[in-house]
Amino acid sequence: MTAVPPLLDHLVLGTPDLAATVADFARRTGVTPAPGGVHVGRGTRNHLVGLGGRSYLEILGPDPDQPDPDQPEPAGPRPFGVGRLTGPRTLTWAISPPDLDAAVTAARARGHDPGLVRPMSRRTPDGTLLRWRLTEGGHAHPSGLVPFLIDWGDSRHPTDSDLPVTPLLEITATVPDPAEVRGRLAALGTELTLTAGPVALSFTVATPNGPVTFG
Repeated sequence: MTAVPPLLDHLVLGTPDLAATVADFARRTGVTPAPGGVHVGRGTRNHLVGLGGRSYLEILGPDPDQPDPDQPEPAGPRPFGVGRLTGPRTLTWAISPPDLDAAVTAARARGHDPGLVRPMSRRTPDGTLLRWRLTEGGHAHPSGLVPFLIDWGDSRHPTDSDLPVTPLLEITATVPDPAEVRGRLAALGTELTLTAGPVALSFTVATPNGPVTFG
């Protein structure tokens, strides 16, 4: 097993209080996450930190400026249920295969359905609209340990935006049935260090303050 999963695009650290979690990350690591932008109509915004190479950490939480008085609800549940979290938690991760559609077809042939591919977008602080495609929906594994797939298309990848960096040292996870999850990961062409136990996903980064682990 590798400490960093093949094809890793990003990790998702969800939180009910984005400002507080960003401040805590900065305190623990000595590195301040950069504002990422707003998911218009989805009720969320994010901050980002590079993990080395073309991988990054997304700290995702409810956007206090959404909904506005003219839009009493976001368009459906907030992504990954961040509005229902009681504290920060590493929720899931994403991989970026060379060809998303081919990867979805191959995974289905191997017994794992990654779900439907849908477009999404985010407005960056400088006004740039980023567009990408990803798999999401009812096929997501309930543990969050099976990654969703993402394709940035012609948009600038977040790691090309001079993000602050805390190099990723490792990702580890526990799940009651590691073999079942390993089979799904193999269908996607990736892997994850798994041991038996309650569902949990954690990662460790190198920082000016030394290695720091987030769960």
